[in-house]
Amino acid sequence: MNVTITVDAAKRLGALKPIWRFFGADEPNYATMKDGKKLLGDLGKLGKPQVFFRAHSLLCTGDGTPALKWGSTNAYTEDASGNPIYDWTIVDGIFDSYLKNNIKPYVQIGFMPKALSVKPEPYQHSWTPKAKYEEIYTGWAYPPKDWDKWGELVYQWTAHCVKKYGKSEVESWWWEVWNEANIGYWRGTPEEFHRLHTVAIAAVRRALPTARVGGSDVAGSGGQFQRDFFTHCLKSNTPLDFVSFHAKGAPTFLDGHVRMGIAAQLRTIDDGFKIIASYPELKDKPIVIGESDPDGCAACQGPQLGYRNSTMFSSYTAAVFARKHELADRHGVNLEGALTWAFTFEDQPLFAGFRQLATGGLPLPVLNVFRMLGKMDGERLSAQSSAGLSLDAMMRDGVRSAAPDISAQAALAGKKAWVLVWHYHDDDLAGPDAEISLTLENLPKQRGAAKLTHWRIDEAHSNVFTAWQKLGSPPKPTKAQYVQLEAASKLEQLAPPATVAIEAGRVTLPFTLPRRGVSLLQLEWR
Repeated sequence: MNVTITVDAAKRLGALKPIWRFFGADEPNYATMKDGKKLLGDLGKLGKPQVFFRAHSLLCTGDGTPALKWGSTNAYTEDASGNPIYDWTIVDGIFDSYLKNNIKPYVQIGFMPKALSVKPEPYQHSWTPKAKYEEIYTGWAYPPKDWDKWGELVYQWTAHCVKKYGKSEVESWWWEVWNEANIGYWRGTPEEFHRLHTVAIAAVRRALPTARVGGSDVAGSGGQFQRDFFTHCLKSNTPLDFVSFHAKGAPTFLDGHVRMGIAAQLRTIDDGFKIIASYPELKDKPIVIGESDPDGCAACQGPQLGYRNSTMFSSYTAAVFARKHELADRHGVNLEGALTWAFTFEDQPLFAGFRQLATGGLPLPVLNVFRMLGKMDGERLSAQSSAGLSLDAMMRDGVRSAAPDISAQAALAGKKAWVLVWHYHDDDLAGPDAEISLTLENLPKQRGAAKLTHWRIDEAHSNVFTAWQKLGSPPKPTKAQYVQLEAASKLEQLAPPATVAIEAGRVTLPFTLPRRGVSLLQLEWR
């Protein structure tokens, strides 16, 4: 399959915002454990832009022992007389893990401590991937029995953070209340959520008047719930420094293979932007898609989720992130971030099928896409592909015809240019390689030599999963095998750097890109 891609360095599309630099997880306590700390170190090294991390359950009652879709910090308890007892030891440890690895908190204020919940029993769930999702919604999901104590808890937490980490540091964080209050995560009414949010945000601002606050991190675009939330905030003068919602894909298992649902995620983003853009007061506010993933449950398992260890996840990620930029342009909104709700699961079998960035301390292929994105900088450039699908076609039909989506995103900064190229299809089936002719034209350098570096993710490169399979899929690799797997988990170059010639501001680079592959080409000159 022959594909022509043309990048025009004279056609600038505005700054290439590093929207990829947000991550998160259901289980906050993994951040202080061996594999979690190792992964935080990898995330903190992704590039110049500041990385942020969001986690559930930062106020849940418990001893800090993690479980699937569960975490706790014991930040708030009460004595026999009902007087508050604050203990920041565990939550400080979580934030310390972030900050030591050059990551800042995207603070989720939630969930409800047991001593404050109007329905405290049962409190901690015992969920497994075979259970119904709804079984997680226990006492932590309910409104407070005392609104003043709820507000004071948030105030004391914020004030403690300012004292411990410093005003200027905490000013750089993001603060939002709860998670997906339009579904089962909130067992109160919408009006009670409005009160929960308003009381909490007032408490944050009482402790730090310059704190960056927003919301509502609804499931999906939020529809009428999101509109009612915005209306409430605007009428009550509750500050919204940023706005947020979630967007998920919808994979299925069809005729013995995984079929991704990229269209569902793009349509949700389109609708979320449309809602925000309809409010003149909000249209220019920074937007964070607070969870932005190919499916809706990181800790779930099943055949429809079989994409996770493979290059299906990495090629999907490259394709969908580029379209997020396009959608923001279309609606004229200020997309600041799209948060990947994937981290790691401690003490689980290798390649267990969870949605994660690493397994057993080994980065999966998808993390290497973020390593690629972290190398790009500067201004976005026009990139046209003879095999690229239009945004409208992808939102309508996904990528399910015979033709794949072979497209590119390009950027230019100073004396460097980058082109990210992907070969994506919704169906996890074999397909022909693409023979690509990539041309960059109207480069700032008219004539001379340039250094070409080409990184690749495919079956044979930057792919710890296939390396593990070649070793016989050992459940407990030997030390020597683990060293091999660590090497395979790194972002690899397709070939040693080469020198290419620029003539009349133009260079053409031919290469082969297999189905589900992703390439990053960097051109550098003097």
